Amino acid sequence: MKKLLGFALLTLILVACGTDSQHFKLGGRLLHMNQGEFYVYSPDGIIEGIDTIKVQGGRFSFEIPCATKGTLVIVFPNFSEQPVFAEPGTEAEIDGDASHLKEIKVKGNNDNKLMTSFRQHVLSFSPPETAAFVKQFVADHPESLVSVYLVNRYFLRGMTVDYAEAGRLIDVLSKTQPDNAYLKRIERQVKGLGLSAVGAMLPSVAATDVNGKPVSTAVLRQSPVCVVYSWATWNYESTDVARELRRLQQQSHGKLQVVGVCLDASLTDCRNAMKRDSVAWPTVCDGEMFDSKLVRQWGLLTLPDNILIQRGRIVARGLSSQELVNRVKALL
Repeated sequence: MKKLLGFALLTLILVACGTDSQHFKLGGRLLHMNQGEFYVYSPDGIIEGIDTIKVQGGRFSFEIPCATKGTLVIVFPNFSEQPVFAEPGTEAEIDGDASHLKEIKVKGNNDNKLMTSFRQHVLSFSPPETAAFVKQFVADHPESLVSVYLVNRYFLRGMTVDYAEAGRLIDVLSKTQPDNAYLKRIERQVKGLGLSAVGAMLPSVAATDVNGKPVSTAVLRQSPVCVVYSWATWNYESTDVARELRRLQQQSHGKLQVVGVCLDASLTDCRNAMKRDSVAWPTVCDGEMFDSKLVRQWGLLTLPDNILIQRGRIVARGLSSQELVNRVKALL
């Protein structure tokens, strides 16, 4: 009887003080942010779509069912991102200042400690120095989800996209993470870029826009200049690209065609943003985010991403916002 009571008491203490083996809990505080909210999503699917974390009195708490390791990405009000690495039965704590988000610390499991250490290490690095450090990090920690995040962040989403180097690093990671479904998906997309690589014709696709109208690849191929770009309401860089494209299209005298691929999980959010920003060009939003068939077919690996097309042939892809503007101006 005493043993049963002792076991019951221990169970109550564990439940009250920690997280059970099928959940992950994230909590924390941010100085200079008393009230507010930020978004959270998962590139590897441990949560579906976009969720919201509420901040009250400078603190916040967020708990999810968690049966396997995975990555959460927090999107702050200024649209900067902070990855958090979830693991069943564990907790993570964010501590930082809302006015210095690059210096945020995440305490918890080993992956969160590694990510915090990485960010502190590269705070003053130049982009080439950071890229070199990422390569070394992957070599030192090929088993870590942090390495997968960093390859995606700095070689597929960075200012200078490098598909060849990304492919090499993904090969390294795949040897120690053979069951990582997200890593396999990135690997397929990078290797599948041959069909939509620079110099190839834009691959034919079957898709409909948010108004139910077909998106015709044949029409896009006939346009003197065309830009396909990925965006989301919660990603500032991508909405900024849209504003630049709208300005260029207005100045192009009908020569520039634009197609948007929205990675929002909510069609309503996509439509509301289009209405607010006066976006009139065809936009596809199927709610599948990075699992979208169109995203895979056109090889849109990141957010934001883009493909620049001249009379049906791909002439550039993965350009920065300014590079895209300059190249479009040159072609027009």
